[in-house]
Amino acid sequence: MSTRAEPVSETVLVERIVDLVLACSGDRAGAPSGRHDAGSPVRLLIDGHPSTRPERLADALVAPLEAAGRPTARVSVGDYLRPRSLRLERGREDPDSLLDSWIDVGALNREALTRVVERREYLPSLRDPDTDRATRSAYVSTAPGTVLVLDGALAIGRGLDVDVAVHLSLKPATIRRRTPPEQTWTIPAYEQYAREIEGLPDLVVRVDHPDHPALTHA
Repeated sequence: MSTRAEPVSETVLVERIVDLVLACSGDRAGAPSGRHDAGSPVRLLIDGHPSTRPERLADALVAPLEAAGRPTARVSVGDYLRPRSLRLERGREDPDSLLDSWIDVGALNREALTRVVERREYLPSLRDPDTDRATRSAYVSTAPGTVLVLDGALAIGRGLDVDVAVHLSLKPATIRRRTPPEQTWTIPAYEQYAREIEGLPDLVVRVDHPDHPALTHA
């Protein structure tokens, strides 16, 4: 199935994602009925290859969401990786492990994504990815209607309890060009991932040219 690209500014991109969140929660006038009422949390995932800097877009959404009356909470997949001994048990450069075994999905759901809905609180981080030690973060209580904004890579279709998923998409050639030489072993994981998640994200944004994002439409 062919797709068309709609070039947008970064400002318009942020507005479109905010609209997705508000539609999901039923805040926007005339929005279709979603899975939430206006007081329920919404879990938003911004996903992309590290070179797309998904954390930058996630951060940029905080102020517009709060201006729309939605409190925000920020979490990063990188702070919920499995212990290094488990991540690297098949070697330091195994693309299959990177794709399937690095994210501690159970912990991220239990301590943040599911917890923010069921108990109105979340754990901002679990493990420091550099030291591999527990961060000893404390639970943070959330207000009604909080949007938990999660950024990460290789995170769609992994079983994370999210309501809206945005994928920052790159062509294979762009991935290869942007991946540092010491990280070339990761390329097969990202290429396989792109095939696996086709049709899963709620919004796909082409960012081969970082200053000129484009929304894709079927």
